[in-house]
Amino acid sequence: MREKLILYPIQERKSQLHAADLLNPNKSQQPIWNPNNQADFLQFVERVAEARQAGKEILVSLGGNVIGSGVTRYLIELLEQGVITHVAVNGACAFQDFELAAFGHTEEADEGALASGRLGMWQEPGSYLHEALQFGNSVGLGYGESLISNAQKYPERFPFAKESLFACCGRLNIPYTVHITIGTDAIQQHPAADFAIQGRASGLDFQSYCHTVSQLENGVFINFGSTVTGPEVFLKALSIARNLGFAVHHITTANFDIVKLGDYHRKVGYEDWDYYYRPRKNIIHRPTSLGGKGYHFEGLHQETIPAIWHHLNSLTIKP
Repeated sequence: MREKLILYPIQERKSQLHAADLLNPNKSQQPIWNPNNQADFLQFVERVAEARQAGKEILVSLGGNVIGSGVTRYLIELLEQGVITHVAVNGACAFQDFELAAFGHTEEADEGALASGRLGMWQEPGSYLHEALQFGNSVGLGYGESLISNAQKYPERFPFAKESLFACCGRLNIPYTVHITIGTDAIQQHPAADFAIQGRASGLDFQSYCHTVSQLENGVFINFGSTVTGPEVFLKALSIARNLGFAVHHITTANFDIVKLGDYHRKVGYEDWDYYYRPRKNIIHRPTSLGGKGYHFEGLHQETIPAIWHHLNSLTIKP
């Protein structure tokens, strides 16, 4: 069926985010975000700084709307400053990161595209990405490594690579892993999509991710806006690490989202709707039951991520 699809040139697409729209780190500019618990937030930031001072892992998980929020320059600075030691993304986030690097824009604007059957039907993004995965598969690379290798092999295709998380991770030799779900990403609509290659590549990334989680004792796991993939992948990797005998007990976890949980430490049952909100169980509570501490902070990514960057850079304890 997919071989009959009609694709359109990326030049015809309207996007909601362009490289010119990206937010710029500014040490003198105070964050506009007010945490739901200021004391907890400051404590969390200090834990991040102390963990990095001690050489511990800071594993960051990103959902699909993080790139579209325009905050990649803040995340790139945190990578360059040595704060973030591993970037894990879902398929949508990887695709937006890839599009931004290649075309200088991402976050497709619908404007009737779904009604006309054009939503996600763009030639170049899918062609470039699947070519990268096919070559990576031929030499045994995972998903993230395939994107990095492709950008290094064809720099002319990625004129905006300096705005990309995967390119930054490649330059700094920091793990960038992609955790896909089949059927959720626009590139899987593309006729060139090879699901066996995608699954194998993401599977290799999961092994790399599990290694980082196995080293997370006294480290920090932060999730931005991934309500399903991020929490589930983390929980499974943590179970594998503990099954293999790694003492991953004293960890700090934090979930940043627009979801309002109120007193997120109170005990909830099956009758409570937020019992079924995965980050509450799989990030804040269950992983920290052996001695760690979990946090939940409410806010938009374009507010919370700059706030983290700003407070880390204002601490006397430097990461």
